Amino acid sequence: MAGTPLGRTLGAHLHTWRPYTLWYPGLVGLAGATLTAAAHSAPLSAARMLVAWLVPTAVWTAAHYLGDYLDRDLDAIDKPQRPIPSGRMSPPTALACGAVLAAAATVVAVVLNWHTILLLAVGIGGAIAYNGLFKARGIWGNIVRGALTGAAFVFGTMTAAPFPPAGLLLFAAVFWAHDAASNLVGTLRDVAGDREGGYATFAVRHGLRTAARTAAVLYGAAVATALAGAAVVPGRETGYLLLVLLAAIGGCGAFRLLFVPGRALTPRVALSSHEVLVAERLVLADALLVPGLGLPAALGILALALVLTIGTQRTMRSRHEFAPGDRAPSAP
Repeated sequence: MAGTPLGRTLGAHLHTWRPYTLWYPGLVGLAGATLTAAAHSAPLSAARMLVAWLVPTAVWTAAHYLGDYLDRDLDAIDKPQRPIPSGRMSPPTALACGAVLAAAATVVAVVLNWHTILLLAVGIGGAIAYNGLFKARGIWGNIVRGALTGAAFVFGTMTAAPFPPAGLLLFAAVFWAHDAASNLVGTLRDVAGDREGGYATFAVRHGLRTAARTAAVLYGAAVATALAGAAVVPGRETGYLLLVLLAAIGGCGAFRLLFVPGRALTPRVALSSHEVLVAERLVLADALLVPGLGLPAALGILALALVLTIGTQRTMRSRHEFAPGDRAPSAP
């Protein structure tokens, strides 16, 4: 089937979804929902948990479609193997899929809690603005990109309460700083193409090493804030702290790859570091499931998310990031 027109079309959509990132935004939304329910000592229905996972996932996928549409000229220079520049997906198809997913997510969110309409508008608008404007404006692009994941957490809280509890917004800052750092690491592998395409990212402006150090500072701020958050999590602090510390160990491993003495910071090294962060951030998000769902349930969800993420990274990611003949190995 892979060689048939239908198989090529389905493969193009699958590559656009980036399955190795797809499980994270829903996990962040679910964390916001279960943490809020635990803080209010209120039951949380399966339907609300599903919406907390589904809407951020749909918006995240819509952002991939819309981002690929907006970046199609840049990808034609640096990543011609991607669905749009390779001709496997037309630009109007990507635009339509992104718009439909964004609209569907908005309808579902507003039906559950109409107060989320502004948050959805900011989130979807921010995803478009990231690719269309901020990505080429240095650190602002990374800050805007990180804020989108913070918004996913806030949305999750609003599936369990009319408005986000002020005491839990600390964790939105955790995801904001973490994903600004992760996004900055992700740009390290694209410096040559971004420079050729006229995208003045932070790494293009200030160099790879400065960008890597800045990402490490942002990541450290995220972990420090998460550790401080143990003071406000509603119970089961030990399990929460255990997973945060495990995430921090993974993060340290990711950044260690960027700072090995005597080794050049190549696109392959940058990709390997980012692959570790893609898995590590699942552990960080899962830590916030512990207060509401308990450690065994949180670990079960984490195990499934890690298997799906690591498996699809190993089988798909190099093909999406590097042209044939220039494959980057997956991180060990």
